[in-house]
Amino acid sequence: MKKSKLVFCILLLVIFEANMGCKAKPDTSVNASVDRKWWKEAVVYQIYPRSFKDSDGDGIGDLKGIISKLDYIKSLGINVVWLNPIYSSPNDDNGYDVSDYRNIMKDFGTMADFDLLLKGLHERGIKLVMDLVVNHSSDEHAWFKQSKSSRNSPYRDYYHWWNAERVKPAPRYSLFDVNHDAWKYDSLTNAYYLHYFSRKQPDLNWENPKLRQEVYDIMKFWAAKGIDGFRLDAFQFAAKDTSFPVFPKGYENDFVKYYAMGPHLHDYLKEMYQQVFSKYDVMSVAEGAGNSFQDAHDLVDAERNELNMAYAFEGVDIAKVNGYSLLHFKEVFSRWDSAFAEKGWLSVFLANHDQARLVSRFGNDSAAYREVSSKMLSTFLMTMRGTPYYYNGDELGMTNAGFTNISEYRDMPTLNEYQHQKNIGGDMQQFMKRIQFECRDNGRTPFQWNNTANAGFTTGTPWININPNYTSINEASQENDPNSVLLYFRNIVKLRSQHLELVYGKYQLLDKDNPKIYAYTRELNGSKILVLLNFTSSLEKPNIPVDISKAKLLIDNYGSSPNDGKLRPYEAVVYQL
Repeated sequence: MKKSKLVFCILLLVIFEANMGCKAKPDTSVNASVDRKWWKEAVVYQIYPRSFKDSDGDGIGDLKGIISKLDYIKSLGINVVWLNPIYSSPNDDNGYDVSDYRNIMKDFGTMADFDLLLKGLHERGIKLVMDLVVNHSSDEHAWFKQSKSSRNSPYRDYYHWWNAERVKPAPRYSLFDVNHDAWKYDSLTNAYYLHYFSRKQPDLNWENPKLRQEVYDIMKFWAAKGIDGFRLDAFQFAAKDTSFPVFPKGYENDFVKYYAMGPHLHDYLKEMYQQVFSKYDVMSVAEGAGNSFQDAHDLVDAERNELNMAYAFEGVDIAKVNGYSLLHFKEVFSRWDSAFAEKGWLSVFLANHDQARLVSRFGNDSAAYREVSSKMLSTFLMTMRGTPYYYNGDELGMTNAGFTNISEYRDMPTLNEYQHQKNIGGDMQQFMKRIQFECRDNGRTPFQWNNTANAGFTTGTPWININPNYTSINEASQENDPNSVLLYFRNIVKLRSQHLELVYGKYQLLDKDNPKIYAYTRELNGSKILVLLNFTSSLEKPNIPVDISKAKLLIDNYGSSPNDGKLRPYEAVVYQL
């Protein structure tokens, strides 16, 4: 062998041995077994535009208001914004009743404002996901106006109609109707139309290929503008058995079982993928995950070419007015993780625009424990496998509004249910107690920016009352407080971004039967992280088969590591093992 070749071979050997030595320091940045996607590594921040920031003093949040706070949004460390509907709408259900999918609701501004918002987000490295509401439209949409005008209208089959001369249609439960009746009679053509939600939200007929093409064209319109994803509202309900068979008595108590994953839903999603998702680098998620793990997997398994991730409600539905069991909480989240350990991808969330406040439902919103329990819940969300979704205002530890009078509420289904309960002689005291805990309006009170009038949200009269605690819970007061909920949120988001173990790593539950402590590990490429969460207001000691004497403390919501291995009330601690 020539000398030059020998030197070259020795050099290759040195490089090989050096690379082998790197095994002592696991590299989680690249791994052949990990299918890295931007939407898996994202932290999604949900903005409810009506309540975020008002720029013109009309009491309603708007797009210019959001634009004015883009630097704040960037400071959170998040990289995706999910924006609730901003399309033209008569606002029966706060924008989830769309009258024009290609225009902006006047309350929120103009398309020029939207373009500036999208540009501003992208300049800051933040992607935008739009809410797409296509299980139903508004009854003021041009399609429905045409559809109801005549039985012979070319738009008739854009919706579900049942001619009245036929046998009366089988009952269908409406979630929002004052009588819970999903069939609304229309005298003009002597027929009933279907509305799973309010009377002003008629369900679209996905059996009609013309309707489907209309939706795909709308999606292409927004994708061509440069948005980065779609969240499909109530889409698990979009496919119906249009023979409308009779359901068993009491079906309304488990209506999802009968409404979700109807005929041809997967066909529609595959078609949507072919026409839209395959042509753009967009994230896709549908509200709801069906009735089983098989349903959920069929929605998100990559080789099926349907959706990116499932948005399942079993976890968020655990919270009840009389409390919840941590054992149940752990069982649900562990079960879902196990089902998606090898294939598919999940969303992880505990709050959104349809829920009351995170800390009031799952933590402790008392003065003594609001801050630490808020931080603990943020730690949970940022250390579980799946894409975390985080609702605006929860990074401040905003709480439920504490409304006591029905006149303070604005939520249409809540007001309709109040009337329904009165009509049937329901227990109104119990009803008021329940909505004070769970009503959607709790999560929709305006963002608390500072301690000035109306929390700095508006110079006018807000569309819904400001939470009175804004004088002590607000962004300005937390901005420079090193112990604030806000600063902790930024730090836990940063920690997640620095450790791919927290994104892709294997999840293992520890101390399974402990009713007060949630403990688990996340492991990737030999690198392991331990998460310990105390869900109680008492001092508790986890029982874990892990030696933490030499572990590195990554974060603790008290600012210091636990003493004697005992977790303080609502303590959250994360170790590198």
